Amino acid sequence: MISKTNRLYFVDAMRAWAILMMLQGHFVDGLLDNAFRDTTNVGFTIWSYFRGVTAPVFFTVSGFIFTYLLVKGDTRGFENPRVAKGIKRGLQLIFIGYLLRLNFWGLLVGEIYDSFYFVDVLHCIGFSILGIIGLYLLSTKKKLFFPISLISITIILFIFEPNYIKWSHAYLPEVLANYFTKANGSVFTIFPWFGYATCGAFLSLMFSKFKDYKFLYTIAISVAILLGLSLIFGSSELFLTLAETTKVQLFADVFFSNYLFIRLGDVFLVFAFFMLIRKILTHPTLLKIGQSTLSIYVVHYIILYGSFIGLGLYYFLNHTLSPNAVIIGAIAFMVACTSIALYYENHKVVIKANLRTKGLQITDTFEPWFVFATKLFRSYFIKLRIAVLKLFRLVKD
Repeated sequence: MISKTNRLYFVDAMRAWAILMMLQGHFVDGLLDNAFRDTTNVGFTIWSYFRGVTAPVFFTVSGFIFTYLLVKGDTRGFENPRVAKGIKRGLQLIFIGYLLRLNFWGLLVGEIYDSFYFVDVLHCIGFSILGIIGLYLLSTKKKLFFPISLISITIILFIFEPNYIKWSHAYLPEVLANYFTKANGSVFTIFPWFGYATCGAFLSLMFSKFKDYKFLYTIAISVAILLGLSLIFGSSELFLTLAETTKVQLFADVFFSNYLFIRLGDVFLVFAFFMLIRKILTHPTLLKIGQSTLSIYVVHYIILYGSFIGLGLYYFLNHTLSPNAVIIGAIAFMVACTSIALYYENHKVVIKANLRTKGLQITDTFEPWFVFATKLFRSYFIKLRIAVLKLFRLVKD
């Protein structure tokens, strides 16, 4: 009754699919001419729907993988090495999220543009990881608290979304408010996207608990299909019934804007599909893509949006391509980004060593100039201080 392997190849394959969908989604959305964005066109409608599935799948899978590794060992609490690694990873994602939005030309004139403070997917995934770690640490002595809190947060965030999505959080500094509202230009916000991550974390706990059962996948696929179809085709009717029965306006608001639960249903169907074909999802390249999503994301952001200098494909080809050109370009873009990222992953140690060496060489080259500038600045500072003191005495007299 024991399965032969506990390796969840289908999760890496799902993550690979999600990152590739994100690449083509960003490329097409950014470069396709507005004249061809016809919602009556079947092809464009199908593309739009599946593009909307990408982010929920990515957040859910991110929460799934991290939590699955977090609870894998026997250690609990801060003694679990995955806690420290997770905190480091979460902060790293937030840092990279800000770094990719930094514009060096603005720094040269002493200005940080407002877009630097916009919150994107990396910021939210980073904070989602930190949030899951916090819930995990709180449940050290109460094991049931972890799964109950995870699924409860998902349901609460999704149900109350019509209320908190209207809040502008003007009482907060803009850099913090951007994590909770899109009013200032943020692409993603912590809420409700944290709900998909906690749902993925909850699913991983179920897999961890029953990972040795022979019929795990048979049951998991059946449940995923049932939940997926129920959420897609039945959740709206459920909230309409609740609104009519209880007269609670919140349920009516969810009914009129029920995209979160429907997208969660899509996520369950994607899980079911990848579990169903899991035996053919073992190609090393596919799994490597799924394990290199951060590098792929960074490469795609630099090429498409022109991180650091602002000169990317989006700058030159913004909403100008025809459907044929954008399809060919999207395929080439996916191949280029994944190839560069996989090359980096395969030669990461050598590349980092070379960068470190070049950095030391540059530091050694400019060190005399730095020392000279420091001495010059100190000299001018002393003279300025003396002048200010003399002026102060003169005014006092």
